Amino acid sequence: METLALTLLGFFAAGYFVLGGADIGTGMLLARLGRNDAERRLVLASFAPFFLGNEVWLIATAGLLIGAFPTLEGELLTGQFLVVLPLLTGWVVRDAGLWLRGRTGGRGWRTVCDAAVVGGSWAVALSWGWLLCALFTGTPDRVATGPVAVLCALAVASLFAVHGLGFAALRLTGAPYERARRLVGRGGPWQSFALTSVLMAAVVVSAGAGLPWAASAADGATLSLLVPALLVVTALLVVVQAWMWHAFRKRVTRPSYL
Repeated sequence: METLALTLLGFFAAGYFVLGGADIGTGMLLARLGRNDAERRLVLASFAPFFLGNEVWLIATAGLLIGAFPTLEGELLTGQFLVVLPLLTGWVVRDAGLWLRGRTGGRGWRTVCDAAVVGGSWAVALSWGWLLCALFTGTPDRVATGPVAVLCALAVASLFAVHGLGFAALRLTGAPYERARRLVGRGGPWQSFALTSVLMAAVVVSAGAGLPWAASAADGATLSLLVPALLVVTALLVVVQAWMWHAFRKRVTRPSYL
């Protein structure tokens, strides 16, 4: 059961980084891809149908970590509090910018919300890089510091941005698409998105490979109840996610509700 729980945890975490990383990365590049209000609304529309569903993968990851590996979860939450705080703050600021942007007609208000989306997205990406640095170095109980932590945070954030760029090039039309396509380069959007998807999944799985999972696992009775229920949830999550990507597979041509 421990192995199955760990496999599910890796699947959820990789799923969040691949799927959620796409809308985070696109949000990081909002000002670069959209030069005016209409173009920025189009950029937001590219991931509007997906971002809430993508966040479910993170919630599933956190829930499984708490239920199946409570000791390690406690160490991470305590040791990485200074990283988790900007991560959650960036997440809230970003989502607030997305939801509140279309609630009034003022240009100044939309500019503030756009800044919240961009700033919040960068905060989330940099915080993930900072957190992963501690996991890579085998010190989940304390915050990573020094030049290595800075370089790791910037590298992971850059990967988020490139991942979002490939996603944007697959979804956009018009001038924002042309900008994304030029930045993607010769490889093409699908090749870029596929490559960064593999890298995003590899980064998060590799970061957790050296952690003491067996020593921090819950007892067998807990896992025997938790894992079968999660298998059902996993199947449902995959089916819903596949339906969403099929339903919204076409490129966006007009603004959405955001």
